[in-house]
Amino acid sequence: MNTLDRRSLLKSSAALLTPLLLPMPARVFASPEPAQGKATAPDPASAATAGQPATNPVANDLYPTTDPELVREMVGASHTKFPRVMELVEAHPTLAKASWDWGFGDWETALGAASHMGNKEIARFLLAKGAPPTIFSAAMLGQLDIVKAMVAANPGVEQFKGPHGIPLIAHAKAGGEPAAAVVAFLEPLERPGNQIALKPLSAEEVKMLCGNYTFGKGPRDRFEVTFVDDRLGVERLGGTRRLLFHLGDFEFYPSGAESVKLRFTVQGGKATALTVIDPTPVLSAVRQG
Repeated sequence: MNTLDRRSLLKSSAALLTPLLLPMPARVFASPEPAQGKATAPDPASAATAGQPATNPVANDLYPTTDPELVREMVGASHTKFPRVMELVEAHPTLAKASWDWGFGDWETALGAASHMGNKEIARFLLAKGAPPTIFSAAMLGQLDIVKAMVAANPGVEQFKGPHGIPLIAHAKAGGEPAAAVVAFLEPLERPGNQIALKPLSAEEVKMLCGNYTFGKGPRDRFEVTFVDDRLGVERLGGTRRLLFHLGDFEFYPSGAESVKLRFTVQGGKATALTVIDPTPVLSAVRQG
């Protein structure tokens, strides 16, 4: 039996970050200068004043909801890319409070991303721009009095986990020496029962589970289960790969979403289906091939 400790969680976090830090589609925040002799689109305000229909390129089907691609890029960039974070917040100030679900309910805020990475520069910038502070950001920044006050006001909060299932004490350790006092305060409060017992998988079992599982007729209506960098994971086309943690009997939970279960049906030594349980069965996918 393996136990999911802080070291393995931090290793898992590194694996999770790889797809998060990939470049997102380029976005245009300022209109380029028009080519010589070409007409330009009318300014919405001037068009409306002239009684003409306004041209509003940002008014897509989701507007006024913020473009999800922007939100995803903001949270991804907040792990390590301070210059890009500043650009995004300058263009869209409310992105300082952005939150993104990486899959199955693994929610992460921009500040949460900076906090578990120990990125003080990005964290302080986001806080100055209106991001609500949390016990996780306080722990990473070494704000012992705040952490103590929150634990006293909410007994048990020190056992809560942040994005990707990363525990509070790991955030404090990411803060380095300035957060050493927070680490010392949290260490005696740790509970062994807060660690999840995991079961190993043989190489044959891993090979049996890997493959494509479809749940619809659309091009994205499938999960791909793969074994990469010694970690089993699941991904929907165009999404972010989620690591899978084995609880036993081919039932897993995805990274950052311990309440969600992915259960494989195995018949005759072959995986035939995958069911997502959240907390009741919400989706069933059939193995192809």
